Amino acid sequence: MTSKQRAYLKSLAMTMDPVFQIGKAGVTPELTQAVDEALEARELIKLAVLKNCLEDGSQMAAVLAERTHAEVVQVIGRKIVLYRQAKDEKKQKIVLPAVKKAR
Repeated sequence: MTSKQRAYLKSLAMTMDPVFQIGKAGVTPELTQAVDEALEARELIKLAVLKNCLEDGSQMAAVLAERTHAEVVQVIGRKIVLYRQAKDEKKQKIVLPAVKKAR
């Protein structure tokens, strides 16, 4: 993912509300499955890490991204933004800016 594409996704995520909250249980298999389903439906999701969660937000974002085959767009404070393009072309909602080819 290029920096331009990442910036575009960040701008889309700015106005979004968190879809999930991660609490003291951290990253559970149930949360991972729910995040996977949400990514398939929405492509771009925001998660909130609650204050009672003892794990690091960056580590949780990396684990979730690895388990769901998604990309970490950004981690700011207690907010995580993940992106994964929908597998079905008909369900794709977000069109990323094109990548310029080197001359």
